[in-house]
Formats: sequence, structure tokens, C-alpha cells
Amino acid sequence: MGNARWWARHLLRETLLRVADATPYTGVLQRLAAQSQFGPDFWLALPLSEAARFELLRAVVVHDGPPGTGRRCLDAVAERLAADPAAVQHHLTRWFADERPLRAAPEATVASAAQALLHTHRHRAVDDLTEALVDCVHPRADELLGALAEDEPSALCRAVDRWAHDTRPARRVAAATHAPRAARHTSGEADRRLLRYAAQTLLERPDDEALHGAALGLLVRDPHTRARHLPYALRRFATGDPGLPASALAAALGTHPEPVLAAFRDRLHTRDTGTAEVLRGLPDVPSPALARRVADLVRERVEQCPRAAADAAAHVDLRLERGPEARAELFPLVVALLKGRGADVRVALAPALAAPGTPVSRPLRAELLDLLLAAEREPVVFEAVLRAVGGRGGGAERDRDLVRRTALLAGRTPEGATAFDRALVDVARRVPGFAARLMGWLTDAPQDWAALVGPSARRTIEHLTGEVPVSA
Repeated sequence: MGNARWWARHLLRETLLRVADATPYTGVLQRLAAQSQFGPDFWLALPLSEAARFELLRAVVVHDGPPGTGRRCLDAVAERLAADPAAVQHHLTRWFADERPLRAAPEATVASAAQALLHTHRHRAVDDLTEALVDCVHPRADELLGALAEDEPSALCRAVDRWAHDTRPARRVAAATHAPRAARHTSGEADRRLLRYAAQTLLERPDDEALHGAALGLLVRDPHTRARHLPYALRRFATGDPGLPASALAAALGTHPEPVLAAFRDRLHTRDTGTAEVLRGLPDVPSPALARRVADLVRERVEQCPRAAADAAAHVDLRLERGPEARAELFPLVVALLKGRGADVRVALAPALAAPGTPVSRPLRAELLDLLLAAEREPVVFEAVLRAVGGRGGGAERDRDLVRRTALLAGRTPEGATAFDRALVDVARRVPGFAARLMGWLTDAPQDWAALVGPSARRTIEHLTGEVPVSA
């Protein structure tokens, strides 16, 4: 029986290799590929179109053994790609839709293997690769273009320039999409010039009006073209153009502070949505004086619309990472946000101030958190602090002290103590590892926690950590 099978396989293999065109036998080949009947040399030698060949290779590669176990299909594909990248790239982008895991590396898939191969062998035909990726229209292609923006910015700049001049609308959309990515990693004047020309080309096309915001964002960031295009950019920004990011205008704060600040104020005061996007564009302000003026904008926005408190808190969180230099603007801003505001504003601020942050921001966070807690009475604010500690640990000692301090403050009223217990149990259930940390604190110093954690909450924590049977 074994000899018969060997002869059958051998005969089938030799017959398929000797036909003038194996295309009529695609069904047979697909079944062979699914069973991984033959090695990579067989699939490379078949008289087939390259598109059909790579479809079969895609099925075979799943069955590859680990590296070092002989010639693998993936190795053969890599050799083919290295020898003729422009011809192979398009075929590999068709693998992006295949998320089957590889037998030898279950953490990888056919799609991720193709993506890795294209990135590894990009150098010989990187311009062809950008074209293959933009043709593909797939999230993995977009990811790889993002990697090329960082690893091969000049190539992506050349691609953006080609796409901006292309007659196909989809290519011009791609130019507007990927130009900002390339700009973040570009350092040479030649590359900046290509992006500048691409943006100007998009801006000159009336039919591409939807892309003008992205083009203006590039031109306003560029000191060579900023003054000329800033007035139009400010008008577009005021209308809420989603393609024109706030960060692009923020780049002009140092050279044109008055019109830019006026545009931010108008945008914040006249539009009910988009506050988060606007404030995200303002974490890096070029001078303390401008930082204080930006802080005034944030305060005014919360006064006008308390619902924007969460967006203001996100801005505070970003600015805290500037360290001591941000104190002059953040201290009065946080004082103003806390003073006379509803509990919702303080609930929004609590996670930013209670977060551990980095060593640079930690002292200022602690100082501002002291301000928040000093006169606090609302249980919902204490809950927000507790959830922030549970969700983002900042060190065992810090977390223990902050949880205990919050418990003491919340426990000044029966309502606060009940709300604290409820929040403590909820965080212990939701945040992996938090119940174990709590149990450790309760066990190490029971006298410190006896009056702070209620019996019901303690029993739940014990159950979560396995300290007592669930039926207890």
C-alpha cells in the first residue's frame, strides 16, 4: 500500500509538472495545496500564471514547519520576493485577507507573514511597494504604509507627490491621508518640498474641496508656506473642517499667536462638538505665556459647557507631563475648574489628578489632587478617585495610601462610606489583580482598615481572592 501511494504521488507530480499549462487542473492543485502534498519547489515549477501560483502558495504556507526544518514555502516566497520584488508585491498583498494561523507559529497568520515579508524586502523596490499597497485598500496595507512613513519617509513623500498629481480621485485621497504621516518623520528639505508641492496641487483642484483641510494642515505646519495659507486655514478651521487638525494650527502659535488663539476661541465657543479634538491639538505650547492663554481657553470652554469637563481633564492630563514648567498655568486652571463647579467637573478631573503619571508629572499631580480632596464631600468624586487608582496602578505604597485616604474622606458621611464600599467591590471585580492587592493591605494592617472597609465588601474581596469558600 505504501509503495502504491508513493507511485501515485510521484506520477501525479511528474504529470502536473510536464503539462504545458496546469490551469485546467486548478481544482486538483487546490486540494493538493490544502493537504500540503508537495514541497515549495513543486509549486514554483508549475506552468501557471503568477496570480494562480501565489493563491496556491497561500494555501501551502499554512502547513510550513518551524525554521530550520528544511526548505519551507515561506522561505521560497521570500526568495522570489527578493529576486523580483515588483512582480511579487501585488500577489502578497492579496494575502492580507487571510487570517489563518501558521502551524509552526500560531501567533502569526498568513496575513501578518505577508506583511512582514513585504516590509523586510522593501528596499529593492520601495516605490513599487507603495503603489502595491495603495492599490490594495486593506487595513494591513494602511498599517504597512504607516511603517514606511517612519522607516522610509522619502519613499512615502515621493508616493504622496505622485498620488496628488494622479487623475484618479482615490489616489488623491491617499495623498491627503498619508502626507501628514510622512511629514511627521521627514527631515530633509527635498522631502518637505515634495510634500509642499503635493499639498499645493491638492489645494488648486476645486473638485478636491474635501481634501483642502488636509492640504492646508501641511502648508500651515511648513514655515515656508504658513503665512500665505494661514488665513484660509483659519476660516476652514472655524467651520469645523474635519480634515484640518487643530495640531496643525497649533504649530503656528509661535509665529501667529493672535489669529490662531482667536480661531481656537471661536471654534470652542461656536461649536458644541469637537472640543476633545481641538484641545488634543494644544499639549505642546511654545511659551509659558501662550500656555496660560490656552489654559484660559480651556477654562472658558468649561464655563460655557460643563459637558466639556472630560475634554478639559484630558488636556490637563497631557499638560501635566510637561512637569514643573506647567505649574504656572495648570495650578490656576485647576483651581478655577474646582471652584464653584458641579460635582461632574470634579469627577472628570479626578482620574487625571489621581493617575500615577510619570515621575515628571507625579509631584504636580499629587499637589493638585490635594486641592481636589481638601474640601470634597461628594461620594461620586471619591468613587472616581478610587476607580482611577484601581485602573492605573502607580506603585503599591502610593496606591495603598491613596485608597486609605479616600476611604477616610468618604467615610465622613454614611452615604460616602456606602458608596466607597460599593466602588471598592466594583473595582475589585473589574480590574485584574486589584482584589489581591486589597486583600494584602487588609491582611498586613487590619487595624488600619477595620473601620474603613465594611463587612460585606470585605467578604466579597475574600471571595474574589479565594481566601474563603464562595459558599461561606
